[in-house]
Amino acid sequence: MGLIMLILIGCVPLAYSLNKNLDNAHIQSFQQLSQQTATAIYPQHENITDEQARTVITKYIQTKEMNPAVVPALAGLTDHLGERVAKYGDIDNIPEAEVSVIRNDMYLSTTAFKRLDKAEQLPAMSKDQDKLVKEYRKNLDSFLQYIPTWVKVAVALALGLGTMVGWKRIVVTVGERIGKNHMTYGQGMSAELVAMTTIAAADGLGMPVSTTHVLNSAVAGTMVANKSGLNLQMVRTILSAWIFTLPATICLSGGLYWLFLQFV
Repeated sequence: MGLIMLILIGCVPLAYSLNKNLDNAHIQSFQQLSQQTATAIYPQHENITDEQARTVITKYIQTKEMNPAVVPALAGLTDHLGERVAKYGDIDNIPEAEVSVIRNDMYLSTTAFKRLDKAEQLPAMSKDQDKLVKEYRKNLDSFLQYIPTWVKVAVALALGLGTMVGWKRIVVTVGERIGKNHMTYGQGMSAELVAMTTIAAADGLGMPVSTTHVLNSAVAGTMVANKSGLNLQMVRTILSAWIFTLPATICLSGGLYWLFLQFV
């Protein structure tokens, strides 16, 4: 779903760069939160232009080097974002040329807040101000981090149909070829519980794990615990696929992108 959204935003930016399901009340609330958040992190931000703010914040995100201009720049950009969005009244009314600019500024703002918060470099604030900043960041993300219902349905159907067609190869590999013996019901339950817990924990912590890797590893663990033994040839095949997939896809995608640049 994330890859599909990237493609849609790149190909049809006017339609998918910003969440058009947000109502006027949400937009007005965003304006108020923007002003209050800007004042909370740096009250004297009125004289900072958007161009200056973009330059400072972009450099900070690229280099991760903190300097005294970062927080004032973030406050100025935050305040102006609320004003620029609110003056149109509705997301549909934002001109095409302005949509990409606003999305970029929102991305800079949310990334800078995340990095400053992680590095504990935000100014000291009261509990109410800290709550206000968190609410603003959540409100800001609502413009960017969304997936239309039709994309969710399309992906669910594609995954379901793909599994209906190609289930046998997956089931045979996982259930019969990782170990020397077929899995038992207890092994299957244990492997699925471990895979479910691991994936849920990784999702909560924001760790990019592969569900296939997690499940295969869990199955291998049950085989060892059951003393049924591992099929070392299949394990080596899976491990080699994991190791070589990353550099191979990096080289292929980089080469294809370079090739496209020669014609575009």
